[in-house]
Amino acid sequence: MYSLCWSAKGGSGTTVVAAALAVLAARLGPTTLVDLGGDGAAALGATNATGPGVADWLSTSSAPAERLWQLAQPCGADLQLIHRGTLPTGELTELASERLAAALAASARHVVVDAGTSLPSDALTRCAGQSLLIIRPCYLALRRAVALDTSTSSIVVIAEPGRCLTRLDIERALGAAVVAELPWDPGVARAVDAGLLQARLPSSLSRPLGRLLPSTDAPARHA
Repeated sequence: MYSLCWSAKGGSGTTVVAAALAVLAARLGPTTLVDLGGDGAAALGATNATGPGVADWLSTSSAPAERLWQLAQPCGADLQLIHRGTLPTGELTELASERLAAALAASARHVVVDAGTSLPSDALTRCAGQSLLIIRPCYLALRRAVALDTSTSSIVVIAEPGRCLTRLDIERALGAAVVAELPWDPGVARAVDAGLLQARLPSSLSRPLGRLLPSTDAPARHA
């Protein structure tokens, strides 16, 4: 099963959370970050991804799932990234989503998906081990999220000082549980800006997000 990260509004921190989850998972075993948002490599401080990506694999309907994993580029010890390729902004078609979800769910690796700023398709959500809505306690972000179907998602809150909305307000508005609350930490921005998120993952991310890692006790499936 894979972890699916998404947000209802840009600037919510989805890419940083997805990258941090992938870094933590890679400490436990081989991990792939599937970057549908487009900024995964930059967040990890890696060389910008080039060559074919998810969209290119999807464009060839006969390409087997194994071909998707062959597109992965190394980003560090036990961590790989598959970038979005020429995928246009917006949601995947239903057929493409079904095909991608099946390939992701069948992998024996840890997989973290940065789905960007949009409600993930039913297929991607249904096959995910966990769907994580990343949100700040911001009225505009919460307003957008309320308009979407968040019933199958858990919530990761990026806490910000001075905000009026509380964790309980967010849970009540969205009808879903907050499973992690990340404290506001300028050290996270400094780590990303310096390209050191992977090498020096701040504890403000590693401690709460470490509890969201999938169990490693499940039997391995084919890659």
